[in-house]
Amino acid sequence: MSVLIATAHGSRDPRSARTVHAVVDRIRLRRPDVDVRVAFLDLTEPHVDRVIDDVALEGADSAVVVPLLLGSAFHARVDLPTMLDAARLRNPGLSLAQADVLGEDQLLVDAVRSRIFDAGVEVDDPDVGVLLAAVGSSDGAANERTRGIARHVLTGTRWREAVTCFATVPNSGPAEALKFLHSAGARKMVLAPWFLAPGLLTDRVSAVVDESGFEVVRADVIGAHSSVAEVVSHRYDCALTHIVTADNDHVNR
Repeated sequence: MSVLIATAHGSRDPRSARTVHAVVDRIRLRRPDVDVRVAFLDLTEPHVDRVIDDVALEGADSAVVVPLLLGSAFHARVDLPTMLDAARLRNPGLSLAQADVLGEDQLLVDAVRSRIFDAGVEVDDPDVGVLLAAVGSSDGAANERTRGIARHVLTGTRWREAVTCFATVPNSGPAEALKFLHSAGARKMVLAPWFLAPGLLTDRVSAVVDESGFEVVRADVIGAHSSVAEVVSHRYDCALTHIVTADNDHVNR
């Protein structure tokens, strides 16, 4: 038996946990053949360590931890691998793998565009400027990858411009981005969160937008969009294949 452990960052904001649970419910609907669990890296229970230990005690032979993270930065590259190394030592009978993050998958870009449409924005409106709001990272390369997403959001539309801003990166916030969109000729601004769930950082971005003096349409977070479940399912299958291959190699030695 293999288990999919969908692992989000965690937040003190209860809206975040509610949204993550809704995402996991959507994953379960897509994958009724898989035991899907929810876990968090910090601030919210259950912690991923506890969930891994639980599935091992229940007799699972393998588990795939799928990070519900939109960027491959410190949490995905350092925090989570360190936790999984420790979990392997505690549970030597459990084959444990970390899947790739959700990342800049085209399906998620399509989901953001869908949220913009849901907010009443027309696909052929040339006055639209999209403000894609992301968390931001101390990893400059991760930020550059996220910046590139804004251009893809424009695909298939007549919108004038799109730009990425960050909630935590100096001089790259929403105020600067809105001024850029206005200078590019956009007259209908749209705030599109590159966030899986609402929380303190989305509120911070919204507060700056409120003070900007621009009228801004608000799109929803990506949330429990069907595309998220599809990407998670794919990440799980890819990682599980590596577990099976590694186990077969071990048996054949």
